[in-house]
Amino acid sequence: MDQEKQPMTRKTTTANEKNGCVKVTIPEDTGVKFTGLSKDELMKIAGTAGWILTRRALLVLFWLGWVGILAGAVVIIEQAPRCKPIPEMNWWNEGPLYQISNVKDFSDRGLKGVEEKLDYLNQLKVKGLVLGPIHTVQADQLSSLNLTSIKSEVGTENELRSLLDQAHKKGISIVLNLTPNYEQPSAWFSNATTVAEKLREACKYWIDKGFDGIFMSALGDIVETETWPSIQAIFNKTDGNTKRVLMGSVNGLSMNVDNVSCLLNRSGADLLTIELSDPRKTQEVQNLYSNHLQTSMGWSLSRGTLGTPESIRLFHALLFTLPGTPVFNAGDEMALKAGEKPKKMWDLESPAEKASATTKAVQKDRITARDFFKAFSDLRRRERALLHGEFINLNSSASSLAFLRLWDQSERFITAINWGNDTVPLTLTNSNLPAQAQVRICIDTTNLAVDSMVSLKTFQLGPLQAVLLSFPYAG
Repeated sequence: MDQEKQPMTRKTTTANEKNGCVKVTIPEDTGVKFTGLSKDELMKIAGTAGWILTRRALLVLFWLGWVGILAGAVVIIEQAPRCKPIPEMNWWNEGPLYQISNVKDFSDRGLKGVEEKLDYLNQLKVKGLVLGPIHTVQADQLSSLNLTSIKSEVGTENELRSLLDQAHKKGISIVLNLTPNYEQPSAWFSNATTVAEKLREACKYWIDKGFDGIFMSALGDIVETETWPSIQAIFNKTDGNTKRVLMGSVNGLSMNVDNVSCLLNRSGADLLTIELSDPRKTQEVQNLYSNHLQTSMGWSLSRGTLGTPESIRLFHALLFTLPGTPVFNAGDEMALKAGEKPKKMWDLESPAEKASATTKAVQKDRITARDFFKAFSDLRRRERALLHGEFINLNSSASSLAFLRLWDQSERFITAINWGNDTVPLTLTNSNLPAQAQVRICIDTTNLAVDSMVSLKTFQLGPLQAVLLSFPYAG
């Protein structure tokens, strides 16, 4: 039988061999071992002319390469574009402010209820809380004014202290509204001079208690008093790295940039909040805007201007992307209408299975509005162009507005809003614009899907639509 056809079980081993063993013949050691060159032999070879030239050539190449790399690095650094210095930012410029004017309307538990909702405010990326007024006063009765007291129905001083401590632990600053006659149109009674002295003592009292600032309505009515410079001096001091903010508000859009600058200079206010009675008057918004004022300006909305949930989201898109600090009233994030109390928001936390179809629809609209608010708040906190970028108007009409926000070498953003009931074509022309931009946030995602690309040359915006577009810095 051929060898390859023999079965593996065939026994061919001898008596002294085991099955599977292979004999390997190892050659005998010849006794010759390689030990390399000796030191003398190496020195003799290294001293030859060829090796000397080789070493010199390699040394020259090494230093030429090193110098070339250094020179290239210097050239790259010199030709690289310089980063624009970041403007000075304070905590009230870094995120939206949230106003709880009536604590009991926000929560039946008063100050304790506000403390319980701090995690909710954190989810909204709220940077500061404007609280109150919480002091005791009877309408138009100056003799009843006590700016250092707390209304009993709101809470106690221990509850206020606990609220301050917990808010600071979560990175939320609290500003106290000290508008004296807050239940009447005349915020300073008949004469602001008689209130100024009480106000000075109250500012010092509450700042020492741990508040991060003081807010006053109708600021222009008190800055002319003799006591105002001493009030202003309280806020020039800092506690460690924390700056105490002096905030004030003015109503209406009758002011222009010059008037705003004048009031800021006279009052020394760190932030002046302007209430937009009708943000659809785009020309008035632009008249109040100035690049050099944006860190000192805040924007808020009158609850009377808020309409449908769709239109409220338009206003959110405007306030979050305008230069300056957005200031919202409690309930704005859920599109509450005028007259509705903010504590209605907490109905969303209850299950809706047994609710009526109308209630479910309202809950759905409010959740959608809140998610829209969160998306803008989170994006504004992270993007430099939205925080302190330049403002460039791209399109403005009776029913639409589009503007560009850009900062140095950061991503650029375009805000486009249509308040009308008809689709409008937007002609966006600017040397900074590319052919296309990416959709980042949009109210109606059926026509403009998030993350999709749109052409800026043939851009159309549907009725009651707002969209935030972005495109990268091109260099």
